[in-house]
Amino acid sequence: MGERHLFYDELGNEIEFIVKAKFTLDDTDYVALLPADDIESYTYILKIEIDDNGDELLVGIDDEELIDAQKTYEELMKENLQ
Repeated sequence: MGERHLFYDELGNEIEFIVKAKFTLDDTDYVALLPADDIESYTYILKIEIDDNGDELLVGIDDEELIDAQKTYEELMKENLQ
């Protein structure tokens, strides 16, 4: 399916996610993640930002940006099925 990565929630608990896709929309990078322990769950789409040290940070996005990113992600998935 995709690469597995460990992330930490706000309480410091480990959560493993599967990276389903990385994509770019209007010069902004996004990642689509699926909880590894619940593949029937929703796919999360987060924005990738780069901090001062050059490390990637995943950032939540507002509803309007999410709609645009979701459309792009769905188009990408349709292209991959063809």
